[in-house]
Amino acid sequence: MCLESCSMSDIQSTQKIRGVLLVASGVLIISFDALLVRLAAVDGWNVSFWRGTFMALSMLPLCWRNSVKDKKVQQDYRGLWPAALLMATSTVALVLAFTLTKASNAVVILSASPLFAAVFSQLFLREKCPLKTWLAILSCLCGVTWVMSGSMGNGKLIGDLLALVSALCIGGYFTVYRSNANLPPPSVIIRAGLLMALATLLLATPLALPLPSYGWLMLAGMVQMPAASLLMAHSTRYLPAAEVSLFLLLETILAPIWVWMVFSELPPEATLAGGVLILLTLTLHTLSGIHWKVSGWNNLL
Repeated sequence: MCLESCSMSDIQSTQKIRGVLLVASGVLIISFDALLVRLAAVDGWNVSFWRGTFMALSMLPLCWRNSVKDKKVQQDYRGLWPAALLMATSTVALVLAFTLTKASNAVVILSASPLFAAVFSQLFLREKCPLKTWLAILSCLCGVTWVMSGSMGNGKLIGDLLALVSALCIGGYFTVYRSNANLPPPSVIIRAGLLMALATLLLATPLALPLPSYGWLMLAGMVQMPAASLLMAHSTRYLPAAEVSLFLLLETILAPIWVWMVFSELPPEATLAGGVLILLTLTLHTLSGIHWKVSGWNNLL
């Protein structure tokens, strides 16, 4: 019995570590989003159109392979379009937010997604969040408030509201994936890309952009977004939706840093101070979920 218990504990720890590595890698990649939007130097509608188009094109080979080999696609069909719609709405809203308000404002507001994920998981999945996750969310929101205190007053209301819509959709997106473990990410991404392209076509001028912009848009649509989405979608197989979206708080810190490195926009002190609190909270929360063989470690957390 003891051996079985230890074996189960080791398996859970391995799955926890795997989930953390997947979501951390995905968030690192997605944190370049604001920088790529800024480098493209075009309006949000054009960014959204081409991002959706390139996302769909990048997933065509994988989607075709899955449609031939994976017979579970039809079984999971009801979850494909809700996930795709949430992903498309979140992406378009965030891109527009980046063009209408400060990048730091947008990513800070985006960090509200763990609250929505936790609420959606409890409402629709009956998946009760442990107390430590709620405490971690509250602690991270304190860090977010600290960050916002240095730049929130300079933001624009419409951009901030769009970022909030994006956060709401991300919480729902991860919850849908949590409830459909076998949902094929390529199928979701290609549908999301098509929805984005169709929704923004009439508002964009896709063939009238500066030539360098197409390169940045292609990098974001065919490499960055698909890679990040695949990694974060797979992470929901090993972590609860609220914990996955909790890691998105890292983007709050990383995105302004990348913009600063390229455009020499120095993040305010409040961003750096709040970032330390967020990173510390994420580290402690993650370690508390891994069964370290140190007496009393989990009790302290």
